[in-house]
Amino acid sequence: MASDQVTLTSARLELGPWTPEDAAAALTIFGRDEVTHWLTPAMEPIRDNAEMSATMERWAREDAEADPPVGHWAVRRGADGVVVGSITLRRLPPFQEDLELAWQFSPAYWGNGYAAEAARAAADWAFDASAHELFAVMRPANGRAEKVARRLGMQWVGETEKYYDLRLQVYRLRPTDLADNSHQL
Repeated sequence: MASDQVTLTSARLELGPWTPEDAAAALTIFGRDEVTHWLTPAMEPIRDNAEMSATMERWAREDAEADPPVGHWAVRRGADGVVVGSITLRRLPPFQEDLELAWQFSPAYWGNGYAAEAARAAADWAFDASAHELFAVMRPANGRAEKVARRLGMQWVGETEKYYDLRLQVYRLRPTDLADNSHQL
C-alpha cells in the first residue's frame, strides 16, 4: 500500500496506511451491514477478503495520486496494534472541492471514543496541511455519526442533496471549532 502516507497518532491510537495483512480486519468494518448500511451508495458492502484487498489497493492508488490533505487510514489501538476502524479524508462529489472527514469503525469497538479521537487526529493534520474546513455528511437517522460530529465540535449547517444524490445532514468543522472543543474529547 502507500508507503509514503502520513502516519498520525493520538493518545490511544495510530492512524497509518492499510496493509495487505489488514484485509480481514477491514472486512469486520466494511463487510458489516450495520456499518455499510450508512455508506451506500458511496460504498457497497464488501463480502470477502479478495474484494477488500482490491478496495484497499484502489485506496492506496487514489491516495498516491491525490493532493493532500486526503487519505485512507487504518486506525489501530496503540497498545496492541489491533485495527479498530478507518478514517478517510476525501474530496466530495460532484465537484471534488469540499473535503470530507469520514469515520467507520468495527461495531465491536463502538462506544470507546475511538472515532472522535481518530477523527480529531486527522482533522488536526488536515488543517496543518492546508484545509480551511472539513465536512461530515451523514444520513438523517445516523445518530452515532451525528454524535461523533458534535463531539468533535462540528457545526450542523443543514441538509443537502448535493453529495451522492442523497438527502444528507451536513456538519462543518473549522480550525477554531476544533480548538474550542479540545476539552470535550
